[in-house]
Amino acid sequence: MKAPVKIPMPLRVPELAPSLGRVLVPRRLEEPWVPLDDIREELATRVMELGGEARAAAAGDDRDRVLDVVSRRAWLGAWEAAVRRTGERVTAALDREIERAARRVRMPRRPRRRRLLTGPEKRAIAARLAAGGETLVAALDVLDAVAARVREASVLDKGAHADWQEALRTAARRLEAAVDAPRRRAGMARTGARRLSPRPRMARGAPRFLSGGP
Repeated sequence: MKAPVKIPMPLRVPELAPSLGRVLVPRRLEEPWVPLDDIREELATRVMELGGEARAAAAGDDRDRVLDVVSRRAWLGAWEAAVRRTGERVTAALDREIERAARRVRMPRRPRRRRLLTGPEKRAIAARLAAGGETLVAALDVLDAVAARVREASVLDKGAHADWQEALRTAARRLEAAVDAPRRRAGMARTGARRLSPRPRMARGAPRFLSGGP
């Protein structure tokens, strides 16, 4: 008796835009202290591009390509690139605040430069910003597990396909929440810098509002 023929489940990539929410909001008319809207827009564009590429692969019945394009690795790569750029922008803004405070008290150039953020402080700030994506990473872990199931799914495994579609939507919703975290942290840093004394020695403590230091 011949084994039944296994017909692979056709993959349909859901629309991700409705789940992205605030990631797709229009640019503000007035930029905040640390402008981040362009980074958010680039992240949203990249996610939409991934969805479009996956749908094109699905139209060509290229299952492996579909799963690869919207895989955990692809989502995480887009998120980490956005976090890296955000960290660079926030630390540069804090350095400008420290420099401005030092100039107000006419501090000489050499000691003024020593007040700027150190490498470890910049890395701590970047790590703190990345921590806002913990729920996103958890959602991507689920997506990875579901993708492994749907890769081998047949037309009879409709539950696996539905779970994969929902995992993609959940990842988009978690991305929306994750994007808010760096903006909130940047605002905290600005508030912290303003609360500190204009003396550069005290302004030097502003990174603690981001890094979570004592």
